[in-house]
Amino acid sequence: MAIRILVLEGDGIGPEITAATLAVLRAADRKFSLGLTFESAAIGWASHKAVGTTFPDAIEQKAKAADGVLLGPISHNDYPPREQGGLNPSGELRKRLDLYANIRPARSRAGFPPRCGASVDLVIVRENTEGFYADRSMHVGPGELMPTPDLALAIRKITRQGSTRIAEAAFKLALQRRKKVTCVHKANVLRVSDGLYLECTRAVAARYPQVAYEERIIDAMAALLIRDASPFDVIVTTNMYGDILSDEASEISGSLGLAASLNAGAEHAVAQAQHGSAPDIAGKNIANPASLIGSAAMLLAWLGERRADDKLTRAANAIEAALDRVIASPDGRTRDMGGTLGTDAFAKRVAEAISSSTSPFQGEGTEGCVPE
Repeated sequence: MAIRILVLEGDGIGPEITAATLAVLRAADRKFSLGLTFESAAIGWASHKAVGTTFPDAIEQKAKAADGVLLGPISHNDYPPREQGGLNPSGELRKRLDLYANIRPARSRAGFPPRCGASVDLVIVRENTEGFYADRSMHVGPGELMPTPDLALAIRKITRQGSTRIAEAAFKLALQRRKKVTCVHKANVLRVSDGLYLECTRAVAARYPQVAYEERIIDAMAALLIRDASPFDVIVTTNMYGDILSDEASEISGSLGLAASLNAGAEHAVAQAQHGSAPDIAGKNIANPASLIGSAAMLLAWLGERRADDKLTRAANAIEAALDRVIASPDGRTRDMGGTLGTDAFAKRVAEAISSSTSPFQGEGTEGCVPE
C-alpha cells in the first residue's frame, strides 16, 4: 500500500533542504521498497502571494488525508497579521491535527564531538499544544492582551489532559530507551500551573515503576545540560521550557543543524526541522539539510511503529546510520559543521550511503513517539 507524504516546502531555505530530504527519502524508498508517494502544496510566502494566506484551509484536509507531513522551515515572524492572512503553518498544523507531542532528540555523533562535556544521547518530549504560546492558549483570539499601552499580559494554559498525555508519551518512549525520565518544571514559582503539570506527571510516573523518575527545576536543568548532559535520557516538560532546552541540548551535542524534530499526535505526525528558515542564506545551496533529513527518518519510524512495518523501521535506521557515516568524515560536512559541502552534495552523500550499504539496519536507532 502506498504511503502518502504531504510536502510543504516553507520559506527561506525550506525549498532547498526539502528537496535534499526528498532525495534521501527516495533513496530509502528504492532500497527498502516502501511505496512512498509525495504530494506538494504551497504554504508560507508562496501561498500568501498566490491566494492571500500563508495557510489555506485546504492544507488541513490534505494533511489529515496524508499518512505523514514533511514541513520545511517557515518565516512566520515576518508574516503580516493574522487578519491579513499571516497564519503560522507550524502552529496551525499542531493545533488542527492535535500534534501534542514534540519529540526532539539530541545526540552526539562519532567523529563530531559535542561542544561541551561528555557524549549526549537524550530526547526532549515537549508538550506542543498549550503553555505560554499565544496562538495555543485561547479558543478565540491570542493569549496575549494589552489593556493599556503600558500594560501587556500573557495567558498560560496548562490542562490536566495535556499534562497527562505528554507524560504518558515520555514514559512510553523511556521504555524503548534507558528507562529514565526527568521532569522539568518551575513549580517553586508557578505553583498553580506548573503545580498541576507536576501533579499529573507524578501520577503517570507511579504507573511506570520500571522507569526511574526525577525532577529538575528549569533554570537548574539548563545549567546541568551544559555541565554534563550524559546522565539524561528522556526529558519531559511544558511547551516553552522544551523549546528552549531542546535548542540548548542540540547545540551542545554538536549543531542545531543536526536537530531533528517530530510533531506527533494520536492520528497524525509532521516531520519538521528544529531550526528556522535562515532567509539570509536562502538560494545559496549552503544550508545544512541534516535536521530535516533526520526528522523525515523519525516520521518513517513513527509510521513503522504504528503499522508494525519492519521495512519502515529499518529505513528510518538506515537514514540515521547514513547521516552518522557521512558526518563522521570531515569532508562530509556542510559549512556550519566546519566542512565545505553544499546542501545538494550533502544529501547526495547520504543517499549514496543508504544505497550502497549492505547492513540490515536492525535494532534501535531513530527516536520516535507513540501517542495513543
